[in-house]
Amino acid sequence: KLFVYTAAGFLSALAGIILIGRLNSAQPTAGQGFEFDAIAAVVVGGTSFDGGEGTIWGTLIGVLIIGIMNNGLNLLDVSAFYQDIAKGVVIALALLLHRAIR
Repeated sequence: KLFVYTAAGFLSALAGIILIGRLNSAQPTAGQGFEFDAIAAVVVGGTSFDGGEGTIWGTLIGVLIIGIMNNGLNLLDVSAFYQDIAKGVVIALALLLHRAIR
C-alpha cells in the first residue's frame, strides 16, 4: 500500500515537471480540470464503479479515446463548457454500456 502512494506521488510530481516544461510557467492551478479527464478515461476504459475492476490496457484505450475527443473538440473550436458536457455524455454512455454488458 505504501508503494502505491509513493508511486502516485512520484508520478504526480513528474507530471507537474513535464507540464511546467510544456507551459514554461509554474501556475498552481495549471492542472485544474484534469481530474475529470482522468476519471473519464478510466470509466471509458472499462473500470467498474461497482467493484473497481479494470485493466491497464483498458485505461490506456480510455486515455486515447478521451485525448482524441479533447483534441477534436479543440480543433472544432468548441467551448470548454460544451467539452465538459460531451465528456459527461461519454461517461454516462460508458456506464450504461457497462451495465448492459454485465
